[in-house]
Amino acid sequence: MAGVTKSSLCLTLLIVMITISSQASAHLSVSFYANTCPSVFETVRTAVRSAINREARMGGSLIRLFFHDCFVNGCDGGILLEDTASFVGERTAVVNNNSARGFEVIDEIKTRVDQACGRTVVSCADILAIAARDSVVRLGGPTYSVPVGRRDARTASRDGANSNLPRFTQNLDKLIQVFSDQGFTEREMVALSGAHTVGQAQCATFRDRIYNETNIDAAFATCRQANCPRVAPNGNGNLAPLDPQSPNRFGNNYYQALINKKGLLHSDQVLFNGGSTDSIVKMYSNDESAFNTDFANAMVKMGNLNPLTGSQGEVRVKCGRVN
Repeated sequence: MAGVTKSSLCLTLLIVMITISSQASAHLSVSFYANTCPSVFETVRTAVRSAINREARMGGSLIRLFFHDCFVNGCDGGILLEDTASFVGERTAVVNNNSARGFEVIDEIKTRVDQACGRTVVSCADILAIAARDSVVRLGGPTYSVPVGRRDARTASRDGANSNLPRFTQNLDKLIQVFSDQGFTEREMVALSGAHTVGQAQCATFRDRIYNETNIDAAFATCRQANCPRVAPNGNGNLAPLDPQSPNRFGNNYYQALINKKGLLHSDQVLFNGGSTDSIVKMYSNDESAFNTDFANAMVKMGNLNPLTGSQGEVRVKCGRVN
């Protein structure tokens, strides 16, 4: 009887050890690639620097690409998958179609990383997370640690993209709900919205605001109307900076623009329009350090949204298709 008890105890301990080991391997860590690809962070940083040097707008595009990936089924590289004859994914969802960009840059970085590693070991999801951070830093924003160890999804969800991602037409209550559904507070939502301190938007997304809304600076509206005709689809793809003061510098000017009624998108200006987030916008407009700290923390939190780890998913050879 004693032998049976001892054997059972040993078996139980073994199961517990395996479980703990499995749980440990499922956690993201900054040192995840320390042995398999120690140069991954430097390789991504160099590639992002080159991409932004070629086109300053690309920094904002890479940040947005990461955001749109994480809000749909977690940070799993799902947005990177191309549609095929038998598969329709997130790239062509309403919010992303002809809008999300930077895919070719992620592909380029993936090639460089695989060459540096000597094999395919770093996931596309991790590359996207690192590239977003490096874009923030390159444009003058705060740095922060990027825990890695994500795996790539073998599928993506167009329905999820259409339902989970915030839209430029949404009012404050809806935006709060969209972010809350992902576990973010109102303050974190306002901080993450500050990514609009860089990048540009298409005329189709701000036409209604510059012609029909009243909570907008008149001179600002007139300026934007010059490059965005009233009647669609004329000029639909014409671009304007999300931050009118410094579209290629990461900072708190975005919040100052909101206070001055110069938010480009409806979903920007509702953050400062007599609602519950007005005080947060005011704080960030006056305290860039607070914004930088909150933004960095919120980006780390977003990067932890339901990642695939351990034996889940795969590490794609090509970011645009499953292995």
